Amino acid sequence: MANSIGAAILVALIVLFVSKIFKVCLIVFWRPYALTKYFQKQGVTGPPYSLLSGSLHEIKQMIKNARETVLDTNSNDFTERVLPHYHKWSLLYGETFLYWFGTQPRLCICEVELAKQILSNKFGFFLKPKTRPLLYTMIGKGLVLFNGLDWVNRRRLLTPAFSMNKLKVMIKRMAACTISMLDEWKNQAIEAEGKSKKIEMNKEFRDLTADIIAHSAFGSSLVQGKEAFKAQRELQQICVASVADIFIPGSQYLPTPSNIQVWKLDKKLRYSIWSIIESRLLSEPTKDSSGYNTYGDDLLGLMMEATEMNKTQTSFKFNMNDIMEECKSFFFAGHETTSNLLTWTVFLLSLHNEWQEKLRQEVLQECGMEIPSADMLAKLKLVNMVLLEALRLYGPVLELVREATQDMKLGNLLIPKGTCLAISMLMIHRSKEYWGEDANEFNPLRFKDGVSKAAKHPNALLAFSVGPRACIGQNFAMLEAKTVIALILQRFSLSLSPDYKHTPVNNLTLQAQNGLPIIIKPLNL
Repeated sequence: MANSIGAAILVALIVLFVSKIFKVCLIVFWRPYALTKYFQKQGVTGPPYSLLSGSLHEIKQMIKNARETVLDTNSNDFTERVLPHYHKWSLLYGETFLYWFGTQPRLCICEVELAKQILSNKFGFFLKPKTRPLLYTMIGKGLVLFNGLDWVNRRRLLTPAFSMNKLKVMIKRMAACTISMLDEWKNQAIEAEGKSKKIEMNKEFRDLTADIIAHSAFGSSLVQGKEAFKAQRELQQICVASVADIFIPGSQYLPTPSNIQVWKLDKKLRYSIWSIIESRLLSEPTKDSSGYNTYGDDLLGLMMEATEMNKTQTSFKFNMNDIMEECKSFFFAGHETTSNLLTWTVFLLSLHNEWQEKLRQEVLQECGMEIPSADMLAKLKLVNMVLLEALRLYGPVLELVREATQDMKLGNLLIPKGTCLAISMLMIHRSKEYWGEDANEFNPLRFKDGVSKAAKHPNALLAFSVGPRACIGQNFAMLEAKTVIALILQRFSLSLSPDYKHTPVNNLTLQAQNGLPIIIKPLNL
């Protein structure tokens, strides 16, 4: 009897082992060959597949070479530096091409109508693909990366925190954080020779937007969240360094030096966030009309209220660990993208002094020297146009990736299940087909009649995505950016430092590789 049971277990293990080997062979050998042939028949080609690495080795080498170059300061066409593989392969194979991110097939999409179909689909046909564990560690398993019903529930829970009524109240907090920074700038300029001072804007805006999201969404401060932001930045650097490396599933559990560093940073990140949550828990909650404890009407308060409801409701589960993961997401997304938008907007205004002066006159006309209100900000049409043009030329997010969950038809293409579609926002935003011959030039006037009429397709600006998964923080980011830019222009003139090197780089978001040194001069001494 024992022998027969042992034999059955052995057979089961052998079958399991063989099935795993068969599956690996399908993914590593057969699928790349079959999909390459399948797309070739449809007129879509691309770089050849290499065993396990796909196109990663070539991508890694191109990125390394591109980062050693410095561009003309007046050039807004930096695709070759930021996404060198897209630049090269689009020239060789056309704008729609197939490449391999390891063993994952990716089809580059540069047509706005196709991008709209993918992003606006409400039936779950195009979902966010599984990502590497390191990215989950950095930005959390939350709204940003969720799919399906989990995403629907989270989005419904978090949306009230970003209503316009709530955001209008936050403007004073945004302004207070900004004025604190600007007062320090003024003091430094007064003490400097010539009453002007060189400021590294990239760092300043990163700290500012971190302070703003900490105050506005979590009721804390930069001091409380400092370790969280620092840990996320270090995790981001590790992500960028490893993005083009071959990933072996399960390797994240091995005690390698890199993994040990990631574990330490994750521990720091979680501890810092938990300290903020604990502070709110220790505060005296109030009761709402249903008898639940409420902890404030900001993002953290809404999430904590959801955990209270779990005690009596079972339809949607939300616990403290979920709060932790969502905090990671909003700590990162809430300051990283807006800080980059501010950095590149100031770069463009420093380069185009005539627009800097136009915006300053508009701000003084509508706001005077007051702290802008929501109504004042709504009247800053030129400021809005410049921010939209900055998002077009220097948008923080360079591409969006979705995975086909079943065999689909997209335009004239048949897309097999499991194929990832990489929507190149960078290339779409520079397409002369949509934006005209001046697509690579700074021209805010293209937005004078609104976003939908700025290009030949109403959805050609994809900075905040479109469809049901459009960025939940879009209004927050734009109000924040308008507030900061208005307050700066009231008080300072800006000029580009001779030390500046034009080196945009893809560090998960579009950043200034060598920073942005700007010479500021107070206007009212």
